Amino acid sequence: MTHTPSAEDFPTSVWRRSSHSSSGDGNDCVEIATAPGTVHVRDSKAPDGPRLTLTTAAWSRFVTCAGATAAP
Repeated sequence: MTHTPSAEDFPTSVWRRSSHSSSGDGNDCVEIATAPGTVHVRDSKAPDGPRLTLTTAAWSRFVTCAGATAAP
């Protein structure tokens, strides 16, 4: 069974946005919220839309790889 998380699934989550992920208007970025063992990712323009849930280990690998390929 597949469950698509909704806003009700994250009632107390604190969503954070990177200061580096803005195209100038502050709306073009992703936000993350952490929970024990997981990191949740959503589009800042669609806060009630779909979310990606990763294990903390998968998130760590993603951030490491993204940082290695990011332009200075």
